[in-house]
Amino acid sequence: MKKFTLIEFLILTMIVLIIFISEYYFLVMKNFERAVFIGLWPPTMVGLLIYFNLKKKD
Repeated sequence: MKKFTLIEFLILTMIVLIIFISEYYFLVMKNFERAVFIGLWPPTMVGLLIYFNLKKKD
């Protein structure tokens, strides 16, 4: 298994934090629209992380 670089670790940490923030807005604040909007960012960030890692291999 490849070790994570510092930037990859920070991005993954930020992704987990954003997921928790989205859950907070959904469950506690009952602000469903904001929770969905914030919840759409982690998959985008994971996709960009995968894209940049694939570009780095070439």
